[in-house]
Amino acid sequence: MKISPEVEDALRRGGPVVALESTLISHGLPHPNNLDLAREAEDIVRQERAVPATIAVIEGLPKAGLDAADLELLASGGVPKLSVRDLPFAVAKGCHGATTVAATAHLAARAGISLFATGGIGGVHRGARDSWDVSADLAALARTPVAVVCSGVKSILDVPATLEQLETLGVPVAGFRARCFPGFYLTDSGSPLDWSVESEEEAARLVAAVRSIGQEGCGLVIANPIPEAEQLDPDLHDRALADALGELERCGVKGKDVTPFLLERFRETTGGESLRVNERIVLNNARLAARIAIALSTIHER
Repeated sequence: MKISPEVEDALRRGGPVVALESTLISHGLPHPNNLDLAREAEDIVRQERAVPATIAVIEGLPKAGLDAADLELLASGGVPKLSVRDLPFAVAKGCHGATTVAATAHLAARAGISLFATGGIGGVHRGARDSWDVSADLAALARTPVAVVCSGVKSILDVPATLEQLETLGVPVAGFRARCFPGFYLTDSGSPLDWSVESEEEAARLVAAVRSIGQEGCGLVIANPIPEAEQLDPDLHDRALADALGELERCGVKGKDVTPFLLERFRETTGGESLRVNERIVLNNARLAARIAIALSTIHER
């Protein structure tokens, strides 16, 4: 694994580092929005005085901390999505790959990075009782010692079932100044949370506590809702969701094609507003993760 000099220096000093995923760059947004967002997320982390470590596989080499050419390559299209199970194939074949939440968390932990920011994690799909379609992100969080700052899961998934699965796996979930799990595009999914943290410092203490009580191999979800004023209009959201799910059933789309199909229908129905909300979510979470990383580095100095 190659760790950039900037990231390596920060880790050696015990400084604040935030991992960023790369699937969002290759598969989450159209070009050039994807490249602009990747650069802006890194800039925000640096503005908060932390070090960004975007993670991907480049020519078969896992990397933590990408250069400008790497980001442009990922944004250019045609780069496959890699979950944890795909990593050895990409390494063996010497190919490029954009890392999912699960793969990014795995590689971040290998590099010694404690915090990871993304838009939303994967979850339990609607109808999973029949399809068994559950994101590998959830299992990865149960065995990977990385705290993930996210805005919940997209509403195209089964939110209550996702929270139930996280509870079964023993993954702690806390809302950031919220006692309801965010619904990605919406501030509130309608699913309550047992715990919340009220500041970046308290979130950092929670990250440290997970380790101090012997849960070193477990991840943590810090759910950061998009501010209500920035969320997707709830009526538009509900209409887009109903239309997308209806179209999914009519077209008979299944398996790994479900999520991109539904998100594309969301984009069309909302006139692109869902993408703009997605971008705001990513940037908000990058900023929060950087602030938590700063607070965590202060704890480590004591």
